[in-house]
Amino acid sequence: MKDVFIFSGTTEGRSLARYLASRGVPVHVSVATEYGADVMESDGDIDVRVGSCGGTEGIANLISEKGYGIVVDATHPYATRISKHIREACGCTGARYVRVRRDDSSMACDDDLIEVGSLEEAMDYLSNKDGRVFATTGSNDINLYTRLDGYRERVVARVLSTVSSVERCAAFGFSGPNLICGQGPFSEESTYAALKDCGAKYMVTKDSGDIGGFNDKVRAARRAGVTTIVVKKPEDPGIQYSEAVSLLEELLGLEHVEPTAVPIERRIVTLIGIGVGRDCMTVRASDAVARADVLIGARRMLESVEVRGRPTLEEYRSSEVVSFLDSNPEYGSAVILMSGDVGFYSGAKKLLQALDRSRYDVRVECGISSLVYLASKMETSWQDAHLVSAHGREANLVGLSRMHRKLFTLLSGEESVYSMCREFIEYGMDVRVTVGQDLGYPTEKLVSGTPGEILEERFGDLCVAIIENPDADRRNPISIPDEEFVRGDAPMTKSEVRALSVAKLKLDDDSVVYDVGAGTGSVSVEIALCAVNGKVYAIEREDVAADLIEVNKLKFKVPNLEVVRGLAPEAMADLPKPTHAFIGGSAGNLKDIIRCLLDKNPDVRIVINSVTLETLAETTEAISELGLIEEEIVNLNVSKARKLGKYHLMTAQNPIYIAVVRGR
Repeated sequence: MKDVFIFSGTTEGRSLARYLASRGVPVHVSVATEYGADVMESDGDIDVRVGSCGGTEGIANLISEKGYGIVVDATHPYATRISKHIREACGCTGARYVRVRRDDSSMACDDDLIEVGSLEEAMDYLSNKDGRVFATTGSNDINLYTRLDGYRERVVARVLSTVSSVERCAAFGFSGPNLICGQGPFSEESTYAALKDCGAKYMVTKDSGDIGGFNDKVRAARRAGVTTIVVKKPEDPGIQYSEAVSLLEELLGLEHVEPTAVPIERRIVTLIGIGVGRDCMTVRASDAVARADVLIGARRMLESVEVRGRPTLEEYRSSEVVSFLDSNPEYGSAVILMSGDVGFYSGAKKLLQALDRSRYDVRVECGISSLVYLASKMETSWQDAHLVSAHGREANLVGLSRMHRKLFTLLSGEESVYSMCREFIEYGMDVRVTVGQDLGYPTEKLVSGTPGEILEERFGDLCVAIIENPDADRRNPISIPDEEFVRGDAPMTKSEVRALSVAKLKLDDDSVVYDVGAGTGSVSVEIALCAVNGKVYAIEREDVAADLIEVNKLKFKVPNLEVVRGLAPEAMADLPKPTHAFIGGSAGNLKDIIRCLLDKNPDVRIVINSVTLETLAETTEAISELGLIEEEIVNLNVSKARKLGKYHLMTAQNPIYIAVVRGR
C-alpha cells in the first residue's frame, strides 16, 4: 500500500489523516508549527513532521527520498504559496497530487459583509474610516496593519498562541493590550467578548469556512454591532472533503465507508421563544434568528421572522427536529422557534432533553410570554397569578378560580373561550374575565366582563385569559360540616371520619381517585377539592344517591368530579387508571373491586371504611388473599357534644374501622 503524505493545518487535513490511519494506511503529516502538531494529536499510526520543507525543491527532495506515492494538499485556503510549491513538487516527482478544497461559508455572501479582494484592499478601506479594528487574519500579514494611522492604539490583533506568532507581532509593535493570543478555533462567545472588550467598530477576517469558525466570528460581530470586512478566498481548483475521501479510497484500493463528511465542532442550536409576535421579540432572540443557517418551527413561528431566503423546516415535534439536525450537518447554526416563552408550557422541555450535548452547543433565548404581555395591557401584576394551560388539554378552571384571586390560562380559539364562560355560569362563579386575542399581532383585542358578557363577543384562534375572583377561598377543604351537604336519604360519611379518611389517602393535587359507593358524595367532593388538578370518579349504584352527588358537585363547584352510575366493579371497567381509591360501600364485592383496582394500577393506594364487623372481616381476608401491603387499620370512635339545657352531653357515633392498604 502506498504511503500518503499530507500537508495539513486544517480540520480537513487532521480528519483525513485520522481516517486513513484508522484504515491501516501509512500516513505522514507535515505541519508548519508545534501548535499544528499538538492539535494533530499524533499517535503511533501517524508520523508528524514540524517545520518548513524548503519550497518546491525541498518538498520534491522529501517526496523522492521517502517514496511518497500520494501527496494531499490540505493546507489553509489562503496559503496559496505553499500550495503552489506542493503542486510543482508533485509535478517534478510524479507523485499523485490531491488538493482538498474547503467549502465557502454559508454566510460569506450575506449583504451586511464588506468583501475585499485582498488584505491590502482592506487596509485601503479602513484608512478612510474611524474606529478600532479587530484583526483576525493571523500573524503572517500583521505588517500590513501598520499602514493605518495610529495602528498601535487603533488595532487589536488576535493570533495563535505560538512563540513565532507572538514574536512576529511584537516586531511590528503589537503587544500588551493590542494583542490577544489563544488556541483556535475561537467560539462565538469568546469573539463577542473580545469585540466588546476592545470596543471594536470593524473586524477583519478571512473566509475560513463554516468548519474554520467563520460563521461564529460573523455572528459575534453582528451581536456586537461590528462591521465585518472579509478578505475574499482565492480561487481553489481542489475537490471537496467527501470527494477526496472517495478518490483516496479508490487510489489505495480501500472499500468505501460512510460517512465521509468532515467532523465539525459542536454545532449551535438555539431554542427561541418568539414571544407574542415579531415586534415583541427580544434583541438577543432577533440576533440569533439573523445569525441562523436554518430556521425550524411551526408555520406561524416561521411566518413571524424574516427568512431572507434561508432554508426552513416546518416542524415542531422533538423527534423529527432532532432527526433533521442529525441528518443535515451542513447547518452550523440552527434556530428552533417556539411559541411564547420557552419556559411556559413550551415544547422546549422535550427538545432540550432530546438534543445530544456532545454534538450540539445548545442555547436558549426566552420570549415575552402572553402572561406578562396581557398583565401589562391590563395594568396589573402577574406575580400573584396562578398559571395554567387549557390549550389542548383539560384544566379545572372553575376549581382553580374558586381557590385563586387571579388565574391566568392559555386557551385555544373562540370555542375554548365560550366553553370556559359557560362552565363559569353553570357553577355560579362570580368572576371577571379578561380575554386577550392575538396578542402582539395587528388583530390584537382585549375584552373584559362577566362570563355572560364575554359570550356575546367574537374571538380569533389565539386566546388567553385572566380570571379575577375577589372572593376566592384558599382554606383547607377537609372536614366540611355535614350540614352543608345536600343529604336526602342517602348514607353519608360523617365529617370527622371523612377528614381522617381523605388525609390517609395522601393525595396529590393531580390524583385520579375512585370513590366506590359514594352515597351523597361528601368524600368525593372533599377529594375533588383537594385534587383540584386531578379527577374523581364517584361510583354509585343508587340513582337517588347519584342525583344527590350531581347536586353537591354544583354546590361545591367541583367539575373535576364525575358521577359514574352502576355497580362496582363492573362500572369501573372503562375508567382510567386510578392512583387512589376510597371504598365506603362495596355491596359484598370488596375482593372483586380490589382486584379490578390492582389490575388497573398495582401501585394503587386504597382506604377502606368498615362500619360492621363483617365488612372488617372481609377487608382483612382481602388483604391476606390478595397480597396487599397493610399500612394500618385504625378504629375511630367519635362522640359529639349536644346541648341539654345548660349541660353538654356526648353522643357517640358508630365506630368506624379505617384500613389503609396499597398494592406494592
